[in-house]
Amino acid sequence: MDFRNKTVFITGGSRGIGKAIALRLAREGANIAIAAKTAEAHPKLEGTIHTAAQEIEAAGGRALALQTDIRFEDQIAASVQKAAETFGGIDILINNASAINLLPTEQMEPKRFDLMHSINVRGTFLMSRACIPYLKKAENPHILNLSPPLDLDPRWFGMHLAYTMSKYGMSMVALGLSEELRPAGIAANALWPRTTIATAAVQNLLGGDYLMQRSRNPDIVADAAFAILSRPSKECTGNFFIDEDVLRAEGVTDFGQYAVTPGGELQNDLFVQ
Repeated sequence: MDFRNKTVFITGGSRGIGKAIALRLAREGANIAIAAKTAEAHPKLEGTIHTAAQEIEAAGGRALALQTDIRFEDQIAASVQKAAETFGGIDILINNASAINLLPTEQMEPKRFDLMHSINVRGTFLMSRACIPYLKKAENPHILNLSPPLDLDPRWFGMHLAYTMSKYGMSMVALGLSEELRPAGIAANALWPRTTIATAAVQNLLGGDYLMQRSRNPDIVADAAFAILSRPSKECTGNFFIDEDVLRAEGVTDFGQYAVTPGGELQNDLFVQ
């Protein structure tokens, strides 16, 4: 697939994995619509939609910064319409925006449960719904959700039930859309990292410096996403991809390039055996 003049809509793309994917596709000449909440600098979080847009344009793409909270369907509709009007359509949707909280059930406040499900499940569903009319007109349309393989091993539910339900909800959206949209030639897949990825969520919420040093950088997920999105949409749909497996299939053998600590021990991500 030639990404020049193709339009990619990415949710939660102001930092981390979303921004890494945006920059990878920008280097191929894609138009990138960044839809995220952070429009002003945050004391604990690096990057905004505007700094991400600057990096995207420096990398060779065209950028559109869209302050969007995907919990609200009116904001989704306005941002999708603006992206389509600006770039002439939408070819790819990447549902990257996500909320995480690993508290057990007794400690999970209703507002935190609602936040995860409003963003992870409802937001992913409504973003996909809003983009489908434009994807139907695209040459090689893809939907890619950053969510894990569906695995009914009870331990993933017992460890963090609310979060697992929300992330599996994203994966179920990918699976359902792959079948629903098959006649339209629109691919829908899920992608998940084999190891933890060095992001703000890992630093601030999961394991601090210790886990960051046992992680890979976001470029591995970005390279895997590029490989998936390059494939023919009619032939590549309904898959639960793991980043490392995707890249091995592409002939990559040196994974040390992605390690935060070269030669160090890596930590498997959640939902990965």
